[in-house]
Amino acid sequence: MKKKTKKQSAKKVDPVVEGLRQVVADSYALLGQLHHCHWNVTGPGFFSLHNAFEAQYTELFAAIDEIAERVRALGSKAPGGLRCLSDMSEIKELGEDASAKEMVSHLHDSHRHVIENLKKVRDTAGDAGDDQTEDLMISRIQVHDKAAWMLGSYLAG
Repeated sequence: MKKKTKKQSAKKVDPVVEGLRQVVADSYALLGQLHHCHWNVTGPGFFSLHNAFEAQYTELFAAIDEIAERVRALGSKAPGGLRCLSDMSEIKELGEDASAKEMVSHLHDSHRHVIENLKKVRDTAGDAGDDQTEDLMISRIQVHDKAAWMLGSYLAG
């Protein structure tokens, strides 16, 4: 259970904003894991994985900014700071000595986790008539679906 300050408790909780805040935290955790894997991957697939992880974290960095700005546009504060984001995130960290296959599997599962949260926010935003957030979540689902598919394809090989 997450702690709430008095100020947060006194405010009415907007489920769209709370969902977006969770997406920011989990996306930032995924970004960190992509960097970690980019830096530490080894083995025969080094070049392809190193480049794939970089492409994913580069795209994700800009996307996190867009999602956080949507939180702000809805009148709330975006979460920030590594400790805060880490505490909020449900994505676990991978060890430094993970194999390339473990990295790909972990990132695949992490993308899948983000997709599930994106779908929840999409549906909540749709129910609330928030078309802008719903559209943003749909576009993010498409990006993460493709990344998960590519990582899954690597694992199937």
